[in-house]
Amino acid sequence: MLPIGVFDSGIGGLTVAREIMRLLPRESLIYLGDTARVPYGTKSSNTVIRYSESNTRFLISKGVKVLVVACNTASAVALPALTQRYDIPVVGVITPGARRAVSATKTGRVGVIGTPSTIGSSAYTKEIHKIDPGIEIFPAACPLFVPLADEGLHDSEIARLAARSYLAPFAEREIDVLILGCTHYPLLKRVIGEVMGEGVTLVDSAEETAREIKALLESSGLKRPTGSDAPSREFYLTDVSDTFVEVAERFLGSGIEHIELVDIGAG
Repeated sequence: MLPIGVFDSGIGGLTVAREIMRLLPRESLIYLGDTARVPYGTKSSNTVIRYSESNTRFLISKGVKVLVVACNTASAVALPALTQRYDIPVVGVITPGARRAVSATKTGRVGVIGTPSTIGSSAYTKEIHKIDPGIEIFPAACPLFVPLADEGLHDSEIARLAARSYLAPFAEREIDVLILGCTHYPLLKRVIGEVMGEGVTLVDSAEETAREIKALLESSGLKRPTGSDAPSREFYLTDVSDTFVEVAERFLGSGIEHIELVDIGAG
């Protein structure tokens, strides 16, 4: 009966929360966006681990049964520390996407797009090569995709121009799978799909993470019983801007009735 806990450095992780809510509609969920300290990608590894641990402690204090690290940077840097330190299942967004890409590719040629920090970390490359060292990986940073999603321009001509510019080199690479390695990117899936064409499978890490959570709950007996009371949804932020609700509802795909501002400390 306990909720699923999800944290991100900001609001991009709401795409992960959306997929969890869609796939597991009976499950309660608590979301924490560390918007006062976003972005994590410019911080040192020690700082990202420290922030991730404070987020985790807050969610554990709320009684969550599983922790979802819905942030690519935190998944790449802090996941081992969180898994070792806390006695609940911890799932990041990188491994599920990498696993799906390996199973989907027929040519062994996989593209990865993400923020400069995620691409620079080689997190997806490392994770894919743990599964299959023979797969060729072609990474590309797409920094404009995040502000386009934030500004509601994810299905605009500007987004299409950016996508054509960023994704054109993949045509020469002859990839057959493209990983959307940022939690903002599912909003641009339609535009990215148009540019890449039907021959390329798009791997949405938000979707794959939700599937992994579902399988984990089922295999460990943690799934909420059928016939339970209506699930609860709680949303917490460490800072709130004037435009947050509008932007957040775009990412979540539904309205947010109540958001609570919290201070999770400096640690």
